[in-house]
Amino acid sequence: MSIAWLEGNNQNILNMRKFKLPNDLSYNTGLILNPNLYFSESACESWLCLTGEEFANMENGLSFEQIQAIAPLSSNVISDPPMALSIEIAKQQIKALDSLPRPTLISCRMGPRSSAAAYMYAGLKSDSDVEQVIEAAELDNAPFTKSVELIDWVRSSIETIRSEAKQDD
Repeated sequence: MSIAWLEGNNQNILNMRKFKLPNDLSYNTGLILNPNLYFSESACESWLCLTGEEFANMENGLSFEQIQAIAPLSSNVISDPPMALSIEIAKQQIKALDSLPRPTLISCRMGPRSSAAAYMYAGLKSDSDVEQVIEAAELDNAPFTKSVELIDWVRSSIETIRSEAKQDD
C-alpha cells in the first residue's frame, strides 16, 4: 500500500465522521414502556413527541398528555404514520426543537421517525454536508437508515430548507 492511498482513505474516514449527532439530542429506539423511567434516565430537560392520538390509543401507546405530565417542557408535532412526512412537518419539528431547552428527547412509536428528526435537525443546524449526515447515521445504526423513504426525507428536508434560506438572504 502506498502512503498516498492510506492518506486518501484516512481523509475519507475523517470526512465521513465530520458530522456527529450532538449529545444534547436523543431519540427512542423502540417502544417506551415506562415513560417516567425513560425520561429520567435520559437526563433530558425537554421532550418532543412526534405521535398523535392514534398511538395514544394503542396498546403500550403514549399520549402527549402523559409526556406533558413527565416533561413540562415539551412539544408535540404529529409526524407518525399514516401521515406522510413533508417539508412542512420538518419545519414544524425545527421550530419545536428551536424552542425547547437542551438536552432534548425526541420520540415516535419505535424510533425511525424520531431518529430522522434528530439527524435532520442536527445536520441542518451544523451546516453539515447532507451525505455526511446520512453516513454518520448509518454508522450509528440510527433506526431511520433502514427506510429509504426516511433517508430521502432527511436529505430533501435539509436540502430544501437550506435552499429556501439562501433565497431569503
